[in-house]
Amino acid sequence: MHAIIEIGYLIATLSFLGGLKFMSSPKRAKTGNLIAALGMVLAVILTFFAGTTETVPYTNLIIMVLAITVGTLLGKRLSDKVQMTGMPQLVSLFNATGGGCAMLLGLMEANQIKTEITHFGNQVLLIAGLTTGAIALTGSIIAERKLAGTVKDKRGRAVIFSARILLALLLLLPTLYFLGFIPLDFMAFMYILAIIAMVYGVLFVLPIGGADMPVVISLLNSITGIATAFAGFVYGNKAMIAGGIFVGAAGILLTLLMCRAMNRSLLKVLAGTFKNNKTGQIEEDQQIKEISIPEAALTLSFVQKVAIVPGYGLAVAQAQHICAQLQQLLEKRNVSIDYIIHPVAGRMPGHMNVLLAEANVDYACLKEMEESNENMKQYDAVLVLGANDVVNPAAESNPNSPIYGMPIIRTHKAKQVIVVKRSMNKGYAGVQNELFGMDNCSILFGDAKTTLQDIVNQLKLL
Repeated sequence: MHAIIEIGYLIATLSFLGGLKFMSSPKRAKTGNLIAALGMVLAVILTFFAGTTETVPYTNLIIMVLAITVGTLLGKRLSDKVQMTGMPQLVSLFNATGGGCAMLLGLMEANQIKTEITHFGNQVLLIAGLTTGAIALTGSIIAERKLAGTVKDKRGRAVIFSARILLALLLLLPTLYFLGFIPLDFMAFMYILAIIAMVYGVLFVLPIGGADMPVVISLLNSITGIATAFAGFVYGNKAMIAGGIFVGAAGILLTLLMCRAMNRSLLKVLAGTFKNNKTGQIEEDQQIKEISIPEAALTLSFVQKVAIVPGYGLAVAQAQHICAQLQQLLEKRNVSIDYIIHPVAGRMPGHMNVLLAEANVDYACLKEMEESNENMKQYDAVLVLGANDVVNPAAESNPNSPIYGMPIIRTHKAKQVIVVKRSMNKGYAGVQNELFGMDNCSILFGDAKTTLQDIVNQLKLL
């Protein structure tokens, strides 16, 4: 019987790997998600089966079934109600539940063990799982609130950084505990450590800017995976160990890739700072050219190749569906359409891809930034929808700029650029976008959804 359970866990682990492999492609991501979900269902069933063959009280199994049922129904309701623009917040909340689960497991196991006979390694694993889980719990909640706009940025607050350092040092208390310098029983010590870790999770995320939340979510997701792996080692559950390691590794790799896409170190992101402007950098008054709706419609309808660069402004306006409608109208006029997505566009990894998929945009239209940059001169027109820093030529041409060295979409090399913006406000980096003053760039002021709808209406009249 034990062999059957172990083989089942192996199959579940392989399904996690297969799911991750399929998720590397937008076209196969849905299938990959289904494969990984089936593997998780198998792991849960096997765990229940193992519980019935051992000395686990049936009352505990019933409670677990009820908890899973309630969680499933609640999760289904939340996922049905959330809009695609709110998906990053939902992901962050789901991540918080994973961290909270790891913390509660640590507290429950700490309440049952006897330190005099429990292996030292298990105590260390419980402490590690509880600490990382508690940080992921409160950190993810603050990240969700920042994305929702209810918690304001606290960048540069010296008090927060001082408290961060103090609490980070307090997280080293387990060393003193095991050396006998803290005269508390293990359970009381775990409760104190949980409180410290939860407060640290709040202060860990609080100073980080809202635009950096994609990186933070990915990092916190990695921390939750690590906490799950620690819990798996405590219970000797191979599926938990493998799943936690996969999530932890994938999360940290994605975090580093996004930092590279912004040309910023992870430490700079966590500190909530951009590179300081060098002395001598002076912002000049730009001579921008405005373009009207009819002019924009004419421009887009009488060219052969158009690139659309979606940014967070597209998501805020929920303009993905009307954008897809614009694509269909232009394609009827034999205009070729490509979507170019920057790796850190939106409020979470893949946010723009998900929005466009919701609008049934063909995956073949999505182009990699590197590939598009090589062929940018071939585009007759580029339509920038709510993007700012990721299309700023200063990242390549101005060594004094805070974003210098950040990989960008080189829209400025296209024949003509139309930028849809609500106002001339600067992007998250707080620097002037040199693209807006270039001869081949025109600004179309307005909300992305309303503006695109007006362009669509104009195209229908042509």
